[in-house]
Amino acid sequence: MQINKLVLLLFMFLASCSINKTVVSNPNSITDSSRESKVIPDDTTFVNLKEYNTDFVYDMKYATNDNFLKEKVYDCAECFLRYKTAKALISANKYFIKKGYKIKIYDCYRPIDIQKKMWKIVPNPEYVADPKKGSIHNRGGAVDISLVDKNGVEVDMGTKFDHFGIEAGHGFSGLKQEIIENRKLLKKIMLKNNFLPFDSEWWHYNLKNAKKDKTSNQKWHCN
Repeated sequence: MQINKLVLLLFMFLASCSINKTVVSNPNSITDSSRESKVIPDDTTFVNLKEYNTDFVYDMKYATNDNFLKEKVYDCAECFLRYKTAKALISANKYFIKKGYKIKIYDCYRPIDIQKKMWKIVPNPEYVADPKKGSIHNRGGAVDISLVDKNGVEVDMGTKFDHFGIEAGHGFSGLKQEIIENRKLLKKIMLKNNFLPFDSEWWHYNLKNAKKDKTSNQKWHCN
């Protein structure tokens, strides 16, 4: 009986140690998880870029009349992207900031209904993607961008945004060397951060594999 009592006491002691160990470790894990101020969305979720980073400059052209359509087609100047696109763009902007620049954004995600509206104004696939097929903009994986310097002055890229001439192409060499270097800098850092250029438009970049995502007609909320 004495031996059984000793075994029982030993068992109770070991069980107590195990419980205490659990009690000590749990507060730490709770504290770690509570440090997360925001739930991390799925990579394909649409997010508003400005809610995740404030280091961008915005000039959302299609929320104004200052575009090749000569018409405002967006209700408001919001930049929505899939979360994976936003992450890659934020990463690229950090590289530019180190070099004294910031990304200036002209366009981001575009709902299919807006694509249809643009197609109705200019039904030409050389300028507007056919909404039946959709563009990478409709998938939340494309951005139209430029750069500004530390004083907020836009860097000279040789043409304006949405200039549909040969001068806007990456392969066009009839430009001042400074402009060529500016385009090269933009392209180099965007490539480094998982984006691909669009040959005929120096401002347009697609996230790699973004074409695999479905087109969307999700609407943004205007503040």
